[in-house]
Amino acid sequence: MLTTLKRIVQEVNRIPVLDEAIGHLVLRVKQTMQVDACSMYLADYQTQLLTLVATEGLAKSAVNRVLIGFSEGLIGLVGQREEPLNIIDAHNHPRFKYYPEVEEEHFNAFLGAPIIHQRKVLGVITLQQRDKRRFSEDEEAFLVTLAAQIALEIANAEIRGALRTPSKIGQLTSQKNLHGVAGSSGLACGTGYQPNIKIDLSRWQVKRTTDVSAAIADYRAAVDITRREVEGLSSSLEGTIPEDVRSIFQLYHQLLDANSLGREVEAKIKQQDWDAGSALKLVVESYAAQFENMEDPYMQERAIDIIDLSNRILRNIVARASGHKGPQQRRIETDSILVAEEVSAPMLAEFPRKHLVGIISIRGSNNSHTAILARAMGVPAVMGLNNVSPELLDGKPILLDGYSGEVIVNPQRHIEAEFKHLIAEEQELSKKIEQEAVKPSVTEDEHAITLLVNAGLSVELELQQEQGCGVGLYRTEIPFMLRERFPSEREQFELYRQVLHSAAEHEVTLRTLDVGGDKPLPYFPINEENPFLGWRGVRLTLDHPEIFLVQIRAMLRASAGLDNLHIMLPMITSVNEVDDALRLIDQAYHEVNEELQGPGGLLYKPKIGVMLEVPAAIYQIPQLASRVDFFSVGSNDLTQYLLAVDRNNARVANLYSSYHPAVLNALATIATQCNAHNTPVTVCGELAGEPGGAVLLVAMGYRKLSMNAHNLRKINWVIRNISVAEVEQLLPAVLACDLPADVFERVNKYLDNKQLGGLTRAGW
Repeated sequence: MLTTLKRIVQEVNRIPVLDEAIGHLVLRVKQTMQVDACSMYLADYQTQLLTLVATEGLAKSAVNRVLIGFSEGLIGLVGQREEPLNIIDAHNHPRFKYYPEVEEEHFNAFLGAPIIHQRKVLGVITLQQRDKRRFSEDEEAFLVTLAAQIALEIANAEIRGALRTPSKIGQLTSQKNLHGVAGSSGLACGTGYQPNIKIDLSRWQVKRTTDVSAAIADYRAAVDITRREVEGLSSSLEGTIPEDVRSIFQLYHQLLDANSLGREVEAKIKQQDWDAGSALKLVVESYAAQFENMEDPYMQERAIDIIDLSNRILRNIVARASGHKGPQQRRIETDSILVAEEVSAPMLAEFPRKHLVGIISIRGSNNSHTAILARAMGVPAVMGLNNVSPELLDGKPILLDGYSGEVIVNPQRHIEAEFKHLIAEEQELSKKIEQEAVKPSVTEDEHAITLLVNAGLSVELELQQEQGCGVGLYRTEIPFMLRERFPSEREQFELYRQVLHSAAEHEVTLRTLDVGGDKPLPYFPINEENPFLGWRGVRLTLDHPEIFLVQIRAMLRASAGLDNLHIMLPMITSVNEVDDALRLIDQAYHEVNEELQGPGGLLYKPKIGVMLEVPAAIYQIPQLASRVDFFSVGSNDLTQYLLAVDRNNARVANLYSSYHPAVLNALATIATQCNAHNTPVTVCGELAGEPGGAVLLVAMGYRKLSMNAHNLRKINWVIRNISVAEVEQLLPAVLACDLPADVFERVNKYLDNKQLGGLTRAGW
């Protein structure tokens, strides 16, 4: 049965048109199951009707004509019950409804199974027999399994608009709500724009050449042109994003080097007589396939970069051969949302900045190059919008929510009006907040709250408008991720020195290398079945003391003459990990202290802390507090581990919420224990940068919050307009809530009463 099932699903998947695929499916099922009829009905939630879309055995003339209400007949009953229905004599069932168009008066036995995707009934598939009999358990199991397998394909087809009539295929005429992964926060309203890239490696037909020398000349000339284009695109971003983020373009320069792709491409031309484009295609697709087959998401991103660059070279090869430039892009004159299968760094750089209001990358995660660039540029972005064709979004009005990862295509007028109102409200609030940005972060009842910055791209840029602010979390892994090798001690020293000097009068917390899981290094691949529970964070660096010691030495050397260095250890799960790390830090301190003996070499002992992000650490706070100077709560990972939800997985992203009562109770427990042991504690997850989150954290007893720089002024505004006494009264009811929605309701009501509701309504 399993072999037959797989064969049918594979056959159906190879048919590109949905109507034809469903028609083939019911035919093959009828033949395989040896029944008298097989039919499929698809649901339309706007009309609340199930439509007969394909049948073998019933009247073909009834297809697309028979419409059954969600609460009507046996078909409606299957959908309502969301389980199989197996009936010996359908005509005598109390829910049976006769539809003369289908001509089913001679059919008695009935088996129906719902087609369900992510709790939503998409349709019903049925088997019918003239004989009065009960379908066997094997037959029922086959149909249920088949329905489950085809559900995803039907859901994807619905998203792509393939459920429309043939004249409307590819056109979304009604609102569609799509869900991806939040890549860069913010709200955007604009028209989808897909770059007009017609010449690419995937479409290139390989062919031989009779002039090897000319082919090599074409390739080299195209590479030179591409190199100048990449340099121009990189320069165009100067001043708009940090220098270390622009280093993403270093990969393109390395690939353009003659000793990289060039050597193999020219060998293909010389030895096998391929023309320039064909040689490029053969070499690049081989490399890209290797990267794409790796489980490591960061390595998969390399395939995107290689293909994008090679497509640029190919277009320049074609342009040189034809004597004119490549395909002309449409003019961009209105607010637009860049849409592509894989948005690359050069693609983003060449888009007119004044018209770029949002980004949608069909593939990618919130750690991809696109997401890093989008956050640095302050452009809202949604990643991982899987199974959606960019062509479908091209030219369509789109609303993009970079906070939640939601994308609304062809929004209804009132939805669009409301969304634009939120954007306007967000902008208006920003002006008010800017006017009072320099005021101290003190509550109405005189409780001072320390606000810090989460950094990792460029501290100078992230602190330039936030005078008098320290760094609660510096992610040292980002400079590691943007390089092709481990940075040397000197390179790290120069970077950390710059970071520490940027906030010399304030604390700066440098987190030791935190890679693995969703943050792999391209030059240090880790292949694991479950990387989030695997070799990551301090587990990795303690196993490689040569990496850990070099980083700690660089941090200590950079802190010479300053006393603001704090070192934080990530992914701590046991006391012995802290002991081992402290021993290595002590070793590095004595080494560096000896090396720095002399004028200006004063070395202060840094404060050491650990991240509380693994649930186990919550229950060892007393033991940990006796060993370290401070704690920092990573609310993002803590939420992920407590709820067992991968927040980068769009399929379960709706289950991820830091407002889950279990998460909030864990955070309250942490605050109580830390305060009881007189150990300073900071929250450095995204929750700290949200108005509702900040309110609850202050109520729990947290007095230090660290967040992305663009949230600082907003949270400062919130802090100055709330009272600790009031939010402490709010907390017990919140912690007693059953659902995150209940928490939102209570917190938003409080914010509304304090005239702060606009912050949450504006997507904040």
